[in-house]
Amino acid sequence: MKTTASEHDRVEGTMSPSTAETSSAKQPKPTKSELSTFETLKARIRHHYELASEYYYSLWGEHIHHGYFLNPNDTKDVAQIQLIELLLQRSNLAKGSTILDVGCGIGGTSRYLASKHDCRVTGITISGKQVEMAAKLTKDASSQNEVAVGEPIPLGNGSVRFQELDAETMGEHFAGQSFDCVWISEAMSHLPDKELFFRNAFELLKPGGKLVIADWFKAEDLLEKQVEDDIKPIEDGMLLPPLCTQFQYVSYGKEAGFGVFCDPFDISQDVSKTW
Repeated sequence: MKTTASEHDRVEGTMSPSTAETSSAKQPKPTKSELSTFETLKARIRHHYELASEYYYSLWGEHIHHGYFLNPNDTKDVAQIQLIELLLQRSNLAKGSTILDVGCGIGGTSRYLASKHDCRVTGITISGKQVEMAAKLTKDASSQNEVAVGEPIPLGNGSVRFQELDAETMGEHFAGQSFDCVWISEAMSHLPDKELFFRNAFELLKPGGKLVIADWFKAEDLLEKQVEDDIKPIEDGMLLPPLCTQFQYVSYGKEAGFGVFCDPFDISQDVSKTW
């Protein structure tokens, strides 16, 4: 129920025969009341990161996500990089890719993908404070400090730019543009309309492009008491709409047009040391 990761290879026009099945276990469409509640939740999430991002930076460093611990002596910083490298390995993402990093936080992953993987990265976050922090940290790491606001900042053989944007509007905002990869690490669980996200991601990817995901999930077939005792407190405390299972993400991806490039895998035990 902690963090897992999966990648999906975009199939242009139609799904591959091996991934043609879809699930009927869909969540019901939200009511008007629930939509209003979700908008309130997004406002709370934005406010939370406006207030807490500098604290998270002091606590977690530039990567506001779990670490993937391979050895007993791994530090938090090393483990966080290892999570990025795990996703790169499983997705087989080519160097020099164009990437939309959704829920980029203060830009740690975006900077790593640009400086170490030669990628041209656009990072989006719902928090203006995070954009401000991400841009400053990136300029400090760049050889070119004098870069206009909103313009790509060179890093190694790649570049990074950051924008304040609600992820649920990314399809409209980036209409006419396309990316080799949509990358979303421990951020999709915040999004109320996950099916919309998968549709938008599919439309923004080039043919053969990849959607790379790491996120929090709930286990399959939980009893009602388990949901009330274990899942609800996490959702409330972490400002999350109802958590999904891995199976639901795969189903949403297939319905949007994706084929599965790498099956979901559970790394809960390997990231638990983060806490």
